[in-house]
Amino acid sequence: MGLNGGPSYKPSDAVSFVVECEDQQEIDHHWNMLTANGGQENMCGWLKDKFGFSWQIIPKRIHMLISNPKAMEALVKMKKINIKGLEEAC
Repeated sequence: MGLNGGPSYKPSDAVSFVVECEDQQEIDHHWNMLTANGGQENMCGWLKDKFGFSWQIIPKRIHMLISNPKAMEALVKMKKINIKGLEEAC
């Protein structure tokens, strides 16, 4: 739930919404929907939607995937998270 506080209250990076996804298809779906029509991709699974709200679109098992330092190195080079890329980095 959100409250529209009017034009004097702008979205900021201090708050982000997190979507934990089961698989790459779900990541792709949410990523594409939220970056459409003016959204902006950012690093490591973060994006801003067309309204300026920050989102993290991540796999549910992100902590397991990035427990390997090589996978973490791969993650910081990604915008939208690629699960297969993280798995192959291990």
